[in-house]
Amino acid sequence: MLQQGTGRGTVEQLTDRFRYYLQFERKMSPNTVASYGSDVEIFFAAVQSDPIAMDASVIVDYLADARMSERSQARLLSALRSFFNFLILEKLREDNPCDKVAAPKLGRHIPAVLSVDEVLAILESVDVSSWRGKRDRAILEVLYGCGLRVSEAVTLRISDIFKEEGFLRVIGKGDKQRLVPIGQLALDAIDKYLADRPFSDDILFLNVHGKPLSRISVFNLIKAQAIAAGVNKEISPHTFRHSFATHLIEAGADLRAVQEMLGHESILTTEIYTHIDRATWQRSILDHHPRG
Repeated sequence: MLQQGTGRGTVEQLTDRFRYYLQFERKMSPNTVASYGSDVEIFFAAVQSDPIAMDASVIVDYLADARMSERSQARLLSALRSFFNFLILEKLREDNPCDKVAAPKLGRHIPAVLSVDEVLAILESVDVSSWRGKRDRAILEVLYGCGLRVSEAVTLRISDIFKEEGFLRVIGKGDKQRLVPIGQLALDAIDKYLADRPFSDDILFLNVHGKPLSRISVFNLIKAQAIAAGVNKEISPHTFRHSFATHLIEAGADLRAVQEMLGHESILTTEIYTHIDRATWQRSILDHHPRG
């Protein structure tokens, strides 16, 4: 645990207050709160500096010595920038040392995408002879059919499903609610799962002990089903979300509608899927061009 003193408490105490600020004042997701808090703790445990008096050179030296990818460096800088902004709000500092640190230049990340046939192969590889198999098929149908984040899927409640209207009520990042259309295939899979599920609970997806299914369980499920389906790609629950968005845009869906379904605050985040589509037809043209 961090013990070095500061002018207003230990680093550990400041980090605890920082987490509280992120969760209740900034309304950030539990995942962001956890990762930012962990990054800040690890950084100060390594540098052993007083955050109230520390200057930018400490951050620069740490990044120069640390064996971190550019993406990890960027995440750490984001966490530290938020932390020092918090100290400014608390009137513990007057400046943010991160303002003097150049952020690493990141190329635009193009996520892995499954083809429609690969998605179908994974869905159909699930053995639905048991209630757990029906649950697995249902959660895969929801991840792909609705483009949900895994954190949104595992917290989905039965009372969030409006079958007649064909919508789900989803609690996304920052506790923001949105309505997401759900198709009949996903609804049918949910009905078959609930008909066999041995537990009564409003949380939709439960494990064998009747507790909410964890994100890591969904990750392991997808890995196992990809292998069973013969899909040789590094995929995760988020791959279904990427594939959902890409397939919609390839089929001509409006970018703004996809943005709303995914819960993206910025259209620029959604626009990455147009780049995926563009890369697909670019490869196709070059592969078949007589002067390729």
